[in-house]
Amino acid sequence: MTAPSPIQAKITDMFSQSVTVLARPGPQTFELFERRGGISQAVIYVLLAAVVSALIAAIFAPFHAGTTFFGQLITRLVLIPLQFFIFTGAVYLIGKYVFRGTGTYPEVAYSFALFFVPLSIIGTLLGIIPILGFLVGLLISVAMIFYGFLAVGSSMNIHDAVKAGVTLILSGIAYWAVGGFLLALILAPFTRG
Repeated sequence: MTAPSPIQAKITDMFSQSVTVLARPGPQTFELFERRGGISQAVIYVLLAAVVSALIAAIFAPFHAGTTFFGQLITRLVLIPLQFFIFTGAVYLIGKYVFRGTGTYPEVAYSFALFFVPLSIIGTLLGIIPILGFLVGLLISVAMIFYGFLAVGSSMNIHDAVKAGVTLILSGIAYWAVGGFLLALILAPFTRG
């Protein structure tokens, strides 16, 4: 018996699914949508978030010391998708090989995209207000952790809360380690040794 082919969600479908995920957080909600898209839909949705965030940040860059229009534009276009795929790759690999989760990478990527995209856009929009920037960043981070915990359990089929939590924590550590390595690799030509 073959598995049913996934429903390939359109952008409008992803928006409505995101609203549902944010409004009714729970494993059942993620289970409802995890197979309605795959990697290509996650890529498109995350790239949309990167473009929107880059444009917002670039337009408001002159109002923030130490930032430039092109600096904000380029870094967000590159870093948002890169960060997303490093983190979701870590979730998948750790969930599968450490905790024997049975989900697939397309399910992980799509599930995470459903909350990551709107939260990152909201964070960028509210983050342009200098006084609220830190507080908004903190609240968005807490929301990302909450929804990430639910998405790990659902998309990787890890129903033990401790295992899902440890998967999320280890993925965060792996994300920072890989990010630090990539940053060092990028900066290596510019440092004197």
